[in-house]
Amino acid sequence: MTAPPSGLEERTPSEGDVASLARQLAPALLEACDGKLSDLRWFRSDWQRGGAATAYARWRDDAGSRDVLVKLPVGPMEHRATLALSHLSDAPTPRVAAAGDELGGYDLAWLVLERLDGEPMAKAPTKKTLDALAQAAASFWALARDALGEPAPDAFERNGWQATLEAARTRLRDNAVPDAQRWNNEIKRVQRALPAVADRFDEARVAEASWRHGDLHPGNAMLRSEDSSWGEPGCVLIDLGEVRPGSWIEDAVGFERLYWGREEKLHGFKPVKALARARKSRGLPLQDDWRELADIRRALLAAAAPASLSRNGDPQHLAGALRTLEQACDRLGL
Repeated sequence: MTAPPSGLEERTPSEGDVASLARQLAPALLEACDGKLSDLRWFRSDWQRGGAATAYARWRDDAGSRDVLVKLPVGPMEHRATLALSHLSDAPTPRVAAAGDELGGYDLAWLVLERLDGEPMAKAPTKKTLDALAQAAASFWALARDALGEPAPDAFERNGWQATLEAARTRLRDNAVPDAQRWNNEIKRVQRALPAVADRFDEARVAEASWRHGDLHPGNAMLRSEDSSWGEPGCVLIDLGEVRPGSWIEDAVGFERLYWGREEKLHGFKPVKALARARKSRGLPLQDDWRELADIRRALLAAAAPASLSRNGDPQHLAGALRTLEQACDRLGL
């Protein structure tokens, strides 16, 4: 096999690169699907992220003619996780109609997935749909180890928090960030607790020996309709490209972080508490100190927010992150 064309292996592909590649390989894709795939319509929506090209299409098999979604190229983790979980009938992830790891003679993974109606939950979240997302997350955590195996202890990523927090203080010094002195004081509190608190969290992640979705939030959740022929109705978690060995707490606090400063958009839904309840109702274990571990994660992520002002620099979000940081540090006694 050869690498994908157009130099895509050497740099991050642009949207034009990917669209061109997709159209170039469309005949090979149709051939790989043995005539079951037809009517490819390439698109890019306002909620789509990542480097894959996507298309709506039709799929015909023994179950009849159905709408599908095509993604290519797909990263190795998304390909592996989506395919493995699709084999479990109760997994809250998209069903796979066809998949491959080469196309047209190139080493290039692709997926043909069930097409879910509507838009991601983030468009109009409600307490009911957010509770459904929490239950789907618990199902994902319960089934991921069966599908992907138990991750080895050395598979867990280690974060360089000290360097990240130094970068955060540098950004505070070099930019006009509101409440810069409060930020600096709180970041120092976290730095004084390093590496002990980060090591404690990492040890808990390894002990959990599980998998995290990696990008859990309403923008990556959709509903399968009651009349779907693909599986049971309910919440489906999409975009599995960030699945990694990790802890449910990383998913929970990562979800919460997106709404720092805009908590009202969650209609009273508390991500960490709701996801803990969902784990308990699913019969999954909770660490005895899960609340403290969640606060450690909050403190680390919030303290790091000024390090990425291009992504986290919205004043409302920064204000919410600072409040979260102060409260987490107080509860932890840092």
